[in-house]
Amino acid sequence: MEVNRCPWCQGDALYKKYHDTEWGVPEHSDAKLFEILILEGFQSGLSWITILRKRDDFRAVFEQFDYHVLAEWPEEKMAQAMQNPKIIRNRLKIQSVKTNAKAFIEIQEKFGSFDRFIWGFVAHRPILNQFHHLKEIPPSTEISEHMSKALKKQGFRFVGPTICYAFMQAAGMVNDHLTNCFRHPTQQHEQ
Repeated sequence: MEVNRCPWCQGDALYKKYHDTEWGVPEHSDAKLFEILILEGFQSGLSWITILRKRDDFRAVFEQFDYHVLAEWPEEKMAQAMQNPKIIRNRLKIQSVKTNAKAFIEIQEKFGSFDRFIWGFVAHRPILNQFHHLKEIPPSTEISEHMSKALKKQGFRFVGPTICYAFMQAAGMVNDHLTNCFRHPTQQHEQ
């Protein structure tokens, strides 16, 4: 029996798997949160499926997203990344990985963990939206705007309000599965 899913993931098995198992699931691992934040920055201006298909290549190029290693990344590694056709070769986005790794570590030192800092924007509880149609989902919210400003103030790059909202969705800080999707909590209670 085919289940109801959000329409954006239809037509691609990888997209469906991501939708079914990751998107909207609360994430609290600093390592995973860093990966999501970096990948959302690379996604800017592109479709998420493009990033998803290259995710393993991004992991290989960017040291499995080990922010301690990336904070010390030498210029030659960045130059190699710029030549790698398996990832998105945008110089500013590649340079931002090192910048963001340093800022990420600084936040961990100030707040104890990135998780504690970032989940504070939603009072440490996921926001459950009740959207019926994709067009109802906003590209950004007041919370993602505050998050963007706070991250920029800490030295992050490629963290505009829209990127921050996509990060919130991917990290499960907000659940934007449509109400008829089997991943929406109201549907899960009915099954």
